[in-house]
Amino acid sequence: MKSVLFVCTGNICRSPTAEAVFRHIMKAQGQQDGFLCESAGTHGYHIGEPPDSRAIEIARENGVDMSDMLARDVVKGDFERFDYIIAMDSGHLRWLESRAGNAAGNIRLLLEDVARYGTLDVPDPYYGTMDDFRKTFDLINRGVTDFFEDIAS
Repeated sequence: MKSVLFVCTGNICRSPTAEAVFRHIMKAQGQQDGFLCESAGTHGYHIGEPPDSRAIEIARENGVDMSDMLARDVVKGDFERFDYIIAMDSGHLRWLESRAGNAAGNIRLLLEDVARYGTLDVPDPYYGTMDDFRKTFDLINRGVTDFFEDIAS
């Protein structure tokens, strides 16, 4: 079984969206038993809270369920537990690499292999509009789809 952890700042917008999209793809591909997928935040601002209501709404509009998720922090054991740790932006990547020790080889940016998106960083929609959440969802959806295809074979 392959394991994936998606990481953003507070674990209420970008990383739970990536987790939910990944789970949605797993289910659609009939590969629920082949992967463990979670998300976490670099900071404990929202521990135990559900995702941002705007992220939930945009996901729902796209047929993706986020209703069972609660925010959590990245913990030391995550670096050994997960085969892939996927950062939403370069700030998260640096934060993760500074704490990973010998496990730093499994950390990467979601969009690092998809330059066609015009950015390496998934923008944080938290202080933005619903349109910002839609754009972020679309970028995450494309990035997660590409990532899933890369590791599912």
